[in-house]
Amino acid sequence: MPLFTGVVPPVVTPLTASFEVDYPSFTRVIDHLLDGGVHGLFVLGSTSEVVFHDQAARRRIVEHAISQVNGRVPVFVGVIDPTTDRVIGHAKAAQAAGADAVVVTAPFYTRTSQPEIVDHFRYIREALDVPVVAYDIPVCVGTKLERNTTVTLAREGTIAGLKDSSGDDGNLRYVMADTAGLADFFAMTGSEIVVDSVLAMGAHGVVPGLGNVDPHGYVRLWNLCQAGDFAAARKEQERLCRLFEMVRVSLPRTSPGSAGVGAFKTAMRRLGVIDTNIMARPQRPLNDEEASVIEGILRQTQLLS
Repeated sequence: MPLFTGVVPPVVTPLTASFEVDYPSFTRVIDHLLDGGVHGLFVLGSTSEVVFHDQAARRRIVEHAISQVNGRVPVFVGVIDPTTDRVIGHAKAAQAAGADAVVVTAPFYTRTSQPEIVDHFRYIREALDVPVVAYDIPVCVGTKLERNTTVTLAREGTIAGLKDSSGDDGNLRYVMADTAGLADFFAMTGSEIVVDSVLAMGAHGVVPGLGNVDPHGYVRLWNLCQAGDFAAARKEQERLCRLFEMVRVSLPRTSPGSAGVGAFKTAMRRLGVIDTNIMARPQRPLNDEEASVIEGILRQTQLLS
């Protein structure tokens, strides 16, 4: 069996009016996800606004999350930074705090080749005792993890898994085919809207930002796919696709990143999970008019009566 499977949401990091982490709300987010039946948590991912938190803040976020989870599910920790040695620093801190795995992107800002990206992952793995998960998110880091890069790292045991947020499902399919003989390697999609099809082609799980809003829905979808009931899974996926429409509500007034995470925060505020929908600066939060549209989407998708 692969090392990790199932629904592993990237955990939203709620903020106070003074742009600090709102830990009481953060505790409620974690409990909300665990009550939804998720199989793991991904702390300090893109949905967590990881790059806006300095080293001290990241450490406290990780320590709080691991303490609150208390071993109930695995905790992945994003150790995202532009360069190898900075990533290793974050990764060692996450390992010391009790992370079950660390999640690593290609270097960014620096312009690295695919062979240098392979070296980047090797250096990080050599420095750690916990598994390394590759995070393919070219929209944020500017570099695609090519098929051969990912497969090389998987076959040599440098990476234990892949979180694919590239939007290139064809490449993901080839990677899964190339690694099919590796019993402990896993591949998860980061796309909220094609989970049923990606699971049908052999993926081992999903890392859905929208899972912060509706963890029960993604766990239902996972269970239906595992049971082979793809007709019911398609119906649930289509409901989640309608829910996902919230990420377009504030465009073009906000950036795509602000629109997505900001919509999740706005929905979670309306559901009573967090206290504010504040975004890390300079990202814009959703306004009252946009929040009203989000509320309508929650009602249309049966999350509010």
